[in-house]
Amino acid sequence: MKEPYSAKLELFAENAQRVKKGFAWKNAQVNRLAALLYTAENKIADSDAIRASYELIKEHTGSFSTFRGTTAISIAALLSLSAEQEQQLADTLAVYEMLKDVKFRASDYLVIAAYQIAVNTTSDQYQQTVERAKAFYDRMKSRHPFLTGRDDYIFAAMLGLSGINVESGVERMEQLYTVLKPEFLSGNSVQALTQVLVLGEDASETAAHVLALREAFRARGIRLDKEYTLSSLGVLSLLPCTQGEIVNDVSEIYEFLRTQKGFGSWSITKQELLLLSAAMVAFKYVEEAKNGVVTTTLTTSITNIVIAQQTAIAAAAAASAASASSASS
Repeated sequence: MKEPYSAKLELFAENAQRVKKGFAWKNAQVNRLAALLYTAENKIADSDAIRASYELIKEHTGSFSTFRGTTAISIAALLSLSAEQEQQLADTLAVYEMLKDVKFRASDYLVIAAYQIAVNTTSDQYQQTVERAKAFYDRMKSRHPFLTGRDDYIFAAMLGLSGINVESGVERMEQLYTVLKPEFLSGNSVQALTQVLVLGEDASETAAHVLALREAFRARGIRLDKEYTLSSLGVLSLLPCTQGEIVNDVSEIYEFLRTQKGFGSWSITKQELLLLSAAMVAFKYVEEAKNGVVTTTLTTSITNIVIAQQTAIAAAAAASAASASSASS
C-alpha cells in the first residue's frame, strides 16, 4: 500500500479511538462514521467541536426530536466540519419540515436526507428538490411496496438532488432490479444497489460490471454482496479503475484495519469493516480523480451512500438492543 494512504488509514484508526473516547456512551457504528467523515477531510477528529455541535442541535430541537436520535453524533460531526454551523443546522431543520410536509415520516433517515438537501443545493431549490425526492420515493413505493421504506429516504434525497429524470430514472432502476435480483438474496439491498447504479448514470454494462466485481471479490474470499455492503459493491463498480486494483485495495485496507485497536473481531463485525474499507477505497479514487473521471453525481453522493449504510447498520443495532431489552424485562 502506498505510504500516503497508509497514513490516512492510521488517521482513521486514530480518529475512531478519539471519537470513541469522547462519546463512549453513544452508538459505536455512528461514532465510527463520525471518525470516517473527519478522515475523508484529512482532519484529526475533534471531539470538542463535535460536542459543541451536538449542544447546538440540542439548543434548537426538542427533547424527543429525531435530531437527537441514533444519528445525532454523525450530524454533529458533519456540522462541526462546516464553516457556518448555525446556518447549516437552521437550513437542515427547515428542509426537514418540508420533507414532513410532503408526508415523509420522521426518522433518523429523514434527518440525514434533510441534511443532504440543505448542504447540496441552494435555499431557492429546496422545495423543488424535496418534491423530486418524494416523486422518486412514491414511484419506487408503487413498484416495490414491501421493500420501500424509511431506509430509502436518503437515497430518495440523493436522487432528488441529481439531474436524473424521475420517470426514466425509476424505469432504469426497475430494469436493473429485474436483472440483478436473481443474483442476490435480499430484495431490499438490491433496490439500494439499483439506486446507486442509477446515480452513476446510464451505462449499458452496469449490471455486468457489478456481477464481475462480485466474482473478483469472491475469488479472494471477500463477500461484498451481503445486506449492508451491496450498495458499496455498486459504488466500487462505478469507479474509474480495474477490478484487480479495487479488490487489492479493499483487501489490504481490511487487513490493515483488523490489526488496529477498536477494529478487532470483538469490536466490529466483518460486514461493517468491509463497508468501511470499501468507503476508504471510494474516497481514495474520488480524491485522485478530482471529479475529472468519476461523474459529478456519483462523486457528491459517495459520502451520503456511506452515511446511509452506516445509519442502516446503527438503526438495526439499536432495534436489536431495544428488542433484547424488552424481551429480558
